[in-house]
Amino acid sequence: MDLYSGHINKLIEELSSLPGIGAKSAQRMAFYIINLPKERVERFAKTILEAKENVKYCQTCYTLTDKEICPICANEKRDHRTIMVVENIRDLAAYEKTGKYEGIYHVLHGAISPMIGIGPNDIKLKELMKRLEEDIDEVIIATNSSLEGETTAMYISKLIKPTGIKVSRIASGVPVGGDLEYIDEVTLLRALEGRIEL
Repeated sequence: MDLYSGHINKLIEELSSLPGIGAKSAQRMAFYIINLPKERVERFAKTILEAKENVKYCQTCYTLTDKEICPICANEKRDHRTIMVVENIRDLAAYEKTGKYEGIYHVLHGAISPMIGIGPNDIKLKELMKRLEEDIDEVIIATNSSLEGETTAMYISKLIKPTGIKVSRIASGVPVGGDLEYIDEVTLLRALEGRIEL
């Protein structure tokens, strides 16, 4: 038996389809939204639509931005000769929270995983190699410590080694199987500082 009318059920269903939102959280959010003033709900909906229409990938590092080049890549004070390679935008955000990394990034948007059919051409590897034609001193591989992350790190290392560019991997301190977005800043910083050359 449905407890609520169709509109409430539909809103709860849409909210629960978001990652990390279970049925109870979706229900709480739905009731909260319904009880907001109409202007606030309209502003919220408009903000979502505007983000969807205007946010795109940075032409340099492939993080999300509403400009052609993201603020990190556009910042002349950053070290543009050091590129940290991460699997996704959440990993980039995790490192930015440390406030200690001064280089720039490259977001792969995934990791190599033959088991589920993700190969090197399915992530932003060609784009990374194109960037290495510029004056780059070091590539720091900060993929997750999962099987896929390690496979991706080794593959990237083999591609870059012949270019003569230094390739390093974030150090342990990041647990095997751990996702960077859930790890505290101190552990991330220790992993960055203790990176090793591959």
